[in-house]
Amino acid sequence: MTHYTPGTPDGQQPGTPPQLSEVGTAVRPPRPRRTGLKIAVGLIALLTIGGLVFAACSPLLGLAPNRPSASPDEIAPGPKPAATLDGYYGQELSWQPCWNGKECAVAHAPLDWSEPGGDSITLALVRLPAAGGAPLGSLLVNPGGPGASGVETVAQSAEAITSEQVRNSYDIVGWDPRGVGNSSAVSCLTDAEMDEYLFGVSEAQPGSPEWLAEAEASSAEFGEACQENTGPLLGTVDTISTAHDLDMLRAVLGDQKLNYLGFSYGTSIGAQYAEAFPENVGRLVLDGAIDPTSTESETVKFQTEGFENATRAYLASCLKDANCPFEGTVDAGMAEIGELMAQANEEPLIGSDGRAVSSGTLFTAIIYPLYSQQSWPYLNDLFAEVREGKADTALALADGYYGRNADGTYRDNSFEAFMAINCLDYPRDADPERMRAQAEELAELAPTFGSFQGYGGLACANWPYPTVTPNTPVSAEGADPILVVGTTGDPATPYRWAVSLAEQLDSGVLLSFEGEGHTAYRSAGNACVDGAVDAYLLDGTLPADEARC
Repeated sequence: MTHYTPGTPDGQQPGTPPQLSEVGTAVRPPRPRRTGLKIAVGLIALLTIGGLVFAACSPLLGLAPNRPSASPDEIAPGPKPAATLDGYYGQELSWQPCWNGKECAVAHAPLDWSEPGGDSITLALVRLPAAGGAPLGSLLVNPGGPGASGVETVAQSAEAITSEQVRNSYDIVGWDPRGVGNSSAVSCLTDAEMDEYLFGVSEAQPGSPEWLAEAEASSAEFGEACQENTGPLLGTVDTISTAHDLDMLRAVLGDQKLNYLGFSYGTSIGAQYAEAFPENVGRLVLDGAIDPTSTESETVKFQTEGFENATRAYLASCLKDANCPFEGTVDAGMAEIGELMAQANEEPLIGSDGRAVSSGTLFTAIIYPLYSQQSWPYLNDLFAEVREGKADTALALADGYYGRNADGTYRDNSFEAFMAINCLDYPRDADPERMRAQAEELAELAPTFGSFQGYGGLACANWPYPTVTPNTPVSAEGADPILVVGTTGDPATPYRWAVSLAEQLDSGVLLSFEGEGHTAYRSAGNACVDGAVDAYLLDGTLPADEARC
């Protein structure tokens, strides 16, 4: 999880530049009074593979993904099965043509797996049939977030996230987890309310009693809106429930064992699946791994450190280029970025559409391109513009991160789902003194960004439902070998998490990529990583444990 930057913008091919020219113009409105939750949330959303929006993405995605003419919400679900475990596991999917040679279907699942006789929900799926015939089975894919759409990822980017050999050998299947996108979905705010929530600026000093009160009230209001507009589903979008959905989908697709490719937050789904259904584990690839034992405060700590280090890596590369907006040393560049953050905190920049760029929004704009080394050049434009007191590039990058269109609408519910899932997955600790101590530790650990990343415990302090997912190790005793991939310079899912997850899993095998960016398979352009993952998926061949690429 994480201010977790929401698992995030979805749908575009790697390398597509953001449409910065689409930022609108408007007169400056009154400054909003409410603190945006993202300022109070320490978590950084896990942007998904390829930047597919938290992480929760991975090159930068454009701000207006190309939507297909036919969408899953036009696909009618098949007959509702008997409200029993056998009924749900035995249901038949009605696949219908959709999205450029792919097939769509809608499955039913119980709202609450402990009470299968109760209400039900629907889960949207898309499938790219194996091109080579006689497939090895289905390969289910989750791009991350939490909150990113697996349906749109496979529909639009199957060729980017899997190799030709894998597409020849498997039916590639994406699904929207419960609470997300085209499945039964979380709904909280209108577009205008989301703007105020994400981009609102408080007059109070961050960390002050007034600021804490505003942030807590904003958090409570957000949770209340989600409860009112979503209903009981809001309490069942936890990752363990999604893991149960995944096992049902495995059976409905006709697979004896689950073959799975999970990026970023998708590794949490895979890990919890392996723990709950070790006997059903087939070939699982967990790329950009999350540590199941990491607390909210630890997650914030290591992500903040990760983005601080990634920014230093960007500067080290930038300073070798004549077009770099910085001069001198990496330390000098970090100091200047810290000054820009502090200035935005004291007096937010105003974009041509009237929205304010506070330190929180500026931080979001900075970290978005850090998910992929290919996107670092966008930081040159950002810093050059912010230095001149301009805000449109920062707003365009932040909009890309949050899935906001140029007309002020939001493409999907990824941020709302992100918050809802994380609030059920992470234990809460909103003790003011403890958060204050953690904020001080962050400021020491990450001198540039740390002081802007504290008090994440407030985000879910007043959530309508309690935490569900245990903050405990997973072992998946008895499972077939599971491949865990970690990138040494990954800012969103720090490498240490991949090491930890591989050690926890009885059958975990760690593959390390020495490089920058979030996730590695098919996004880093590394033949060693791609070849090792393909060999495992195609014939079960594993790299040597702790192999490095």
